[in-house]
Amino acid sequence: MSLSTRSAAVSPRQGLARFWLPLEATWLMMAAEGPFLAAVIARLAAPKENLAAYGVATSLAWIVEAPIVMMLSASNALCRDGAAYRKLRRFSFALNGLVTAAMAVLITPPVFKLIARHVLGLPSDISALAGGSMIFLVLWPGAIGYRRFYQGILIRDGRPHAVTWGTVIRLVTMAATGLFLALVLRLPGASVGAGAVGVGVVAEGAASRFMARHSVRALKRQRDEDCPFGRALTLSSIRKFYVPLALTSFLSFFINPLTTFFLARGRHPIESLAVLPVVLGLVFIFRTAGIALQEVVIACLDDEGRTKGRLATFTLRVGLISTAGLAVVVLTPVARLWYHSVSGLSLELAAFAVLPGCLLVLVPLLEAVLSYQRGVMVKTRRTGPVGIAVGAQLGATIAAFAAGLAFVPVPGVLLVGPALTLGYFAGNAALLFLRRLVSAV
Repeated sequence: MSLSTRSAAVSPRQGLARFWLPLEATWLMMAAEGPFLAAVIARLAAPKENLAAYGVATSLAWIVEAPIVMMLSASNALCRDGAAYRKLRRFSFALNGLVTAAMAVLITPPVFKLIARHVLGLPSDISALAGGSMIFLVLWPGAIGYRRFYQGILIRDGRPHAVTWGTVIRLVTMAATGLFLALVLRLPGASVGAGAVGVGVVAEGAASRFMARHSVRALKRQRDEDCPFGRALTLSSIRKFYVPLALTSFLSFFINPLTTFFLARGRHPIESLAVLPVVLGLVFIFRTAGIALQEVVIACLDDEGRTKGRLATFTLRVGLISTAGLAVVVLTPVARLWYHSVSGLSLELAAFAVLPGCLLVLVPLLEAVLSYQRGVMVKTRRTGPVGIAVGAQLGATIAAFAAGLAFVPVPGVLLVGPALTLGYFAGNAALLFLRRLVSAV
């Protein structure tokens, strides 16, 4: 049985929840990564400055890795036979090399200083800490592209649980590395965080390739003449399919340094930058349920669209439950307990973080709906509208931030919730409109 046949057969029998749960567990464990490292950094010297620097470093690294992130969805959707696997692998590895080279250029002192001091407007102490920590992230973009390519194959092969085990390996490696860098080498907190995630991702990439070895072996055995889908797939068609996805992830990740840019120019910049990774880390825990849905839709939506209704209903349930879960935390005294006792913020910063978290309560629901819509478009290989919709999301977010800074005299971090929520509404509305427009053609 071919890889594509096996994945198409396994999804309906397993049920959506059973297929989704390992992927949700994967994203949930990755969500725990942020709060864990923030808690470690908060307990080291100069926590406020190092938390801010770590947030800046990871935001910039996300921008560099953005073009490769959607390789998971591409591999899930396109690796239907051996010929397609070989062509997409060449495309993926070339892209890995490009993002690694871009990261190497970014971490050079002249380039990083230009971006940190003159573009982002960071204070000199935070700029220095962020620059030193980014050295540990030079392999991060390429390693992420490598492991997401093989994770997509595992998901398409009906083995999402293998992706979960890869993340377990990543977290164990990350925790051990972080503790070693903090307790033995006594590096600054920002470097501890960056070093931990850098080593963890490399370990996960190696594990993903190992676990995908049987699927890869089956794909390699297929001759090109026996692969009608792969024979029809050209470099031009791969580019046409993938470029809108790369643009999507790039613009989505650009929201993070964009937020840093606005907070650095708003009221209470140091406090806002310090609590931002903690607040967004908490929200990300509840966003994971929706993020995991995109790969479920790609893997489980049949070519005739018969499962679309079930997937839409499942998406709505997941979104509502995850938003309700976030509300239980941020709208109750649990919020201060999380920010202070779990995340390690001082009482002052914990109090400062409460209201920003409340203003992000709708994001998990909006994330789930957006993931469903993107999954449908990727499955049908109509990726152009996905890039346009994320452009609308980014534009609305920028407009909300700019208006807030100009007319609302509050700490900058209080603008994050309204700006991101408005952006999600705009992205969903744009993609819904474009989906209907494409379907009507």
